[in-house]
Amino acid sequence: MRGARRFALLVLATVAGTTQAAEPFPWPGGRKAAVSLAYDDAAPSQLDNAIPALDRHGLKGSFYLTLASDTLRTRQREWAAAARNGHELGNHTLFHACSSSLPDRQWVPAHRDLDTTTVAQLRDQVLLANVMLTAIDGRRERTMTVPCGDTQARDGNYIDAIASEFVAIKLGQGGVIDDMATLDPAAVPVDVPVDVTGEQLIARVEEAARRGTMVSFTFHGIGGDHLAVSNEAHEQLLRHLAAHPDVYWVAPFIDIMQYVASQRPAKGAAPP
Repeated sequence: MRGARRFALLVLATVAGTTQAAEPFPWPGGRKAAVSLAYDDAAPSQLDNAIPALDRHGLKGSFYLTLASDTLRTRQREWAAAARNGHELGNHTLFHACSSSLPDRQWVPAHRDLDTTTVAQLRDQVLLANVMLTAIDGRRERTMTVPCGDTQARDGNYIDAIASEFVAIKLGQGGVIDDMATLDPAAVPVDVPVDVTGEQLIARVEEAARRGTMVSFTFHGIGGDHLAVSNEAHEQLLRHLAAHPDVYWVAPFIDIMQYVASQRPAKGAAPP
């Protein structure tokens, strides 16, 4: 009898520990998930299609600008206007350097090859990009998306040299976060939709809501340009998010990650 009682207490303790571990992350307003709508490369279709669509639905996105892109030269005022309207401008480096040695990278120009660029050179370029972004939007705190997800410069991992300059960095594949408690702010995985349906996009945010975590989208072209998602699919996702403000917290990536940091115990703090 005593053994049975001991076993019952053990089961109760295990269930209690599991319940505690499964406690949902406390998103603002009791929402079930956070959604980051991000857009890379400063593509024209983002100014033409993505930003007007976001504005129609009252949603805010994050736009990761490659500072050498044509739209920074020809449409800089529109990027500044987007920032004034609450959209985030993020760092996507000056020249979008990627590794030419990886498969299907014939498009990488020799003078922008990550394989031949040093960590020190990349750090200089990334910090200069931050200065240029501040000249556009006046902000000092910044987030970044790593071009192509490539981290290895000629002489080492360049993310290690710049991580301290950012609130958070998008890096790697994954999209829906498994566990907010173990999320590395310097390596937040992203979902990169290409030629998908609105239903597929909605399924991703619904998965995040079930898990109580977040989904981090990284779009490129919207209704045009490269790695495109159609205007229709994009609109369907935005319509779904706007219709369920009690479920999804849609915010610039920097706001989401600053909030996540605020919910983590301070280093050195005693456990509860």
